[in-house]
Amino acid sequence: MFIDIHVFPAFYEPINEDEAMEELRHETLDIHKNGTAALEHIFNQMRCAGLDKLTLLPQDYNTQQNGITLVSNEEIAKLVELAPDKFIGFASVDPFDPKAAEKLEHAFTQLKLKGLYLHPGRLHFYPNDAVAQPLYDICEKYNKPIIFHSGLSWEPNTLTKYCRPDTFEELAASRPNLRICLGQFGWPWCRETAMLMLKFPNVYTDIGALYFDCAREFLTQMLTVDVPRTWIDRSLRHQVMFGSSNPRFEQIRMAEVIGKLGFRESTLELIKGQNAIEFLGGLD
Repeated sequence: MFIDIHVFPAFYEPINEDEAMEELRHETLDIHKNGTAALEHIFNQMRCAGLDKLTLLPQDYNTQQNGITLVSNEEIAKLVELAPDKFIGFASVDPFDPKAAEKLEHAFTQLKLKGLYLHPGRLHFYPNDAVAQPLYDICEKYNKPIIFHSGLSWEPNTLTKYCRPDTFEELAASRPNLRICLGQFGWPWCRETAMLMLKFPNVYTDIGALYFDCAREFLTQMLTVDVPRTWIDRSLRHQVMFGSSNPRFEQIRMAEVIGKLGFRESTLELIKGQNAIEFLGGLD
């Protein structure tokens, strides 16, 4: 099983029937070179990359966007319904929305979404701020994991100080039963992410860092030099997951590279899928 744990479906064709919304997504995410993608194109990309499942992440920044949700939980549920064998759906709620807790309860109980995605850098809150605590309570109540953006973000209006890996330490320590993923390995603070994973077994990461040269060179640097390969192969192998941050980055190239970095085959199996299954609490 090969799972991409970090995919944004903002430009998937079935949820882009409104041209104005599509343009808003391009502007908000600062992604302009791609158009909408038919599901058959997505499935072909998956075949080329060898991927079995994609975890789809919505984006709710509505208190910054006059009440407009960029990609809604309902749209994610719609995509999952169209391809339940290929898509795993997450929820997102803006913690500053007075109805955030209610929306998250609905996403878990009615829409059957599998976890929560939050971007502290975009929404300008620290991971342990009081505004987010009710959402963590709900995730613990339903045994749902959280994927956080961590480290650098190229989205406009983001501040990296809110999502540097060490800002997650208090949350990880205070909620040991809450599974959290620090997306993008917290780049460029990868060793801070490694420190948290070493200290807290409930902390995971994915490799979907925002590479700015080529996937092979960047991932080689990040996963064999910045974080020595032996650290992952021997000590962190159960907490690292494959993620691409697609569509900003090409998942086919990343999927090819991960198998060429010298990890043991048993470690690769964990990174490609088994860790994601554990993080998600299963694939039921």
